[in-house]
Parts: sequence; C-alpha cells; structure tokens
Amino acid sequence: VQLQAYGGGLVQPGGSLRLSCAASGSILGAIFMGWYRQRPGNQRDLVAHITSGGSTNYADSVKGRFTISRDSAKTTVYLQMNALRPEDSAVYVCRMRGIRDYWGQGTLVTVSS
Repeated sequence: VQLQAYGGGLVQPGGSLRLSCAASGSILGAIFMGWYRQRPGNQRDLVAHITSGGSTNYADSVKGRFTISRDSAKTTVYLQMNALRPEDSAVYVCRMRGIRDYWGQGTLVTVSS
C-alpha cells in the first residue's frame, strides 16, 4: 500500500487549502490517520489525527482553523486548512496506521504574500 498526498501549493495569508491523502489499497486494522508537518530544521510535528471511531485531535496551533476528515472506506484522509498563516508553511505528510504503519511522501504548503 502506498499513500499519495496532494493539494499543497502557494497561498496568501488568510487563504485556504485542502490536502488529500489517498491509500492505494485497504489499510488492514486501520486505527489512526493523521497529518504531520515538518519545517526546515525542525522535527516532524503532529498536526491532526482521526481515529477509526471518528475522534479527532489537533495541535493547539491549528485548533479552530484546520479540520481533519476521512472517507467512509478509510482509505482517504483530508485536511481542510483555513485562515492560513506564514508559520503554517511546511511539508505536510500523511500517515495511516493499522497492522502496518504507512507514510506518504509529503506535499509542500507555502503561505506567503
């Protein structure tokens, strides 16, 4: 199974982007789907995640601005990002964890005027 992330790009401060991450097959025992981000020189931080039961959790810095969701088949996870700030600029990486742990390749988000 491979994860393909897309939807990144250049956006002005205050703008919105929607990231998608699609798995090429079923994630057996899927219990966790999440988005991380990594800025140059920084560690990879968890931005948001959603469990198999639908519970969500967000980093404090994105609460109220970002929304994570998934499709019913649990093969695609989305991240709606609103009110974007320059500090949100990073490579966003998706992860799906079940019996095995899968990571996507990342998509670059740049927030700049």
